[in-house]
Amino acid sequence: MDEKTEQLRDIFLDVADEETLTERQEETRGSLADEATTEERLRSVIEAMRDRYEFHTSLSDDQLVDVVKGFFAGKNDTDIARDLGDESLSKTVSRARIDLHLVTDRDRDAPFDLDVLRDLLETDRAMTDIADEFGVSESTVRRYRHVVEIQNERRLVGDRFHEEFAMIAEDRELGERLTAEVKQSGLEEATEGMETNVSF
Repeated sequence: MDEKTEQLRDIFLDVADEETLTERQEETRGSLADEATTEERLRSVIEAMRDRYEFHTSLSDDQLVDVVKGFFAGKNDTDIARDLGDESLSKTVSRARIDLHLVTDRDRDAPFDLDVLRDLLETDRAMTDIADEFGVSESTVRRYRHVVEIQNERRLVGDRFHEEFAMIAEDRELGERLTAEVKQSGLEEATEGMETNVSF
């Protein structure tokens, strides 16, 4: 370091009142995460749910990650099943999605009052009796019993798991949007001033 550089360094240190000229860079929370990180975060939440609850699905954790991603991308169960490689898995996807506390208004749109079903489920009445009372099939009662049970689980944990999934999905969407904006901005800068009126 020559004398001139030393003098400039001393001036800088006096003004900055700091011992070093560089500042350590830290990775900020919620920074642009790659796809692998997103999937790891989703898988971690799914594993925590498996430890706590009994899932009614044969789908693997990797497939459940795809279910969560598809749900927050606005896809329906058939679309998600198609993404998994088998459109006939739509009902399986539906059950898995509900297990993951990802319940939609359509899931709650029962042909009877779900509060009444909740009360009946707390009694010792058989499924056939409940089905007869509502005038529906036992499979319909079982389907909405699943929804009621999951809604109870959600209330007990303050909808924690759904919110964690939503936060991860939001981070992912933000990352994709910002990445696209950065690419677009870079393209605009790279082409600024270029002759675009080309005739052949």
